[in-house]
Amino acid sequence: MESLNRMALELVDEAIDFADELNVAAYELDNEATVLDFGVETAGGMEAGLLLAELQTAGLATIQSRMGDVAGVPIPTVELSTDHPAIALLCSQKAGWELAVDGFEGLGSGPARALVAEEDEYRRVGYTDAFDFAVLAVEADTPPTEEVAEHVADLAEVNANSVYLPTFATGSMAGSVSVASRAAELAVFRLTELGYDPLAIRSAMGSAPVAPISHDEATAIGRTNDALAYGGKVHLTVEEEFDRFDELPSTASDEYGTPFETFFDDADWDFEEIPESVFAPAQVTVNVVDGPTHVLGETNEDLLKRSFDL
Repeated sequence: MESLNRMALELVDEAIDFADELNVAAYELDNEATVLDFGVETAGGMEAGLLLAELQTAGLATIQSRMGDVAGVPIPTVELSTDHPAIALLCSQKAGWELAVDGFEGLGSGPARALVAEEDEYRRVGYTDAFDFAVLAVEADTPPTEEVAEHVADLAEVNANSVYLPTFATGSMAGSVSVASRAAELAVFRLTELGYDPLAIRSAMGSAPVAPISHDEATAIGRTNDALAYGGKVHLTVEEEFDRFDELPSTASDEYGTPFETFFDDADWDFEEIPESVFAPAQVTVNVVDGPTHVLGETNEDLLKRSFDL
């Protein structure tokens, strides 16, 4: 597989070239690292969010929007499909890099993670990246600093002027779109955590509604996670049967039906205190090649209607 960061860099160039049209901004820090503001101090938008999600998967997924509905109310929906789920979703899109640098708090996703490759996903997939540039999407409500860029550069073993940080707040339009694209990633991650070989997952397709934006980050984080856990739908094509497919959807969790803002409040916003099983899409269909098709879970439109304040 070609370098994920090289492929993502082409999408970074596209974002810079069309910054005005996308309502985003690109600027250099004093150490010449580049920040691309997709929705912290800029408006961003639907198209910016779709490009951001494509960037997070290093261009290995097709991402598009369509009009869906929640309880009869028209709501935009994001769809993602990929024939490289292990690389695109686990090794790139997954938000697995916690950034805590000199008072800055954020969550990193995208191909720069593969330059560090310390998470279990890289061992399971057998992939690491080597490239002179690092592209890390940063979910935070403040712009990353020079210290953040230096931290990323040190861990990725690149120069600071080779670091690109597409950044977005969860409560921005681009943030809501980007999170909605993660339904398939949640299912693939959950399946591999249950012990399934990620390389036996041939393709993945997922969709989720785009949560209404809120500039209150707590509300936005709750809504975007509700959109996945109670409105996310995923189809997987896999090579082998497995006796734990029924544990894939969020309905398998004992806590199913609880709004995520309640989860976070009860855990004092410590993500590690929240059961991993709730981070899953609402519905999952698993097609086993030359085998049965498993239809699992269900959406919860009543909860989404309350969460989205419809």
